[in-house]
Amino acid sequence: MFLKILIVVLLLALIGSLGSGFYFLMVDQGDPNKRRLVNSLGVRVTLAASLMAVVFYGVASGKLKSQAPWEQPRATSPETTTAAPAENPGPPQQ
Repeated sequence: MFLKILIVVLLLALIGSLGSGFYFLMVDQGDPNKRRLVNSLGVRVTLAASLMAVVFYGVASGKLKSQAPWEQPRATSPETTTAAPAENPGPPQQ
């Protein structure tokens, strides 16, 4: 549960950083002395990398799983399959 909350927080921080970057773009109007837009981009890239790392960790550790309806569960052992084994009658007997 903590992992999902962390992902949501990182997504919201990314959206906030995107909004602040847009604000700095409009207010600074290309002023070469102000570096706020570049700093906002650096923060956004760092947040995106952190989000990707958290998602990769969650998938690799098994804490995040796909719940898509089109994904079928994989059979882990032969006992979980529903198909009966095919019988090999061998050579015909006379």
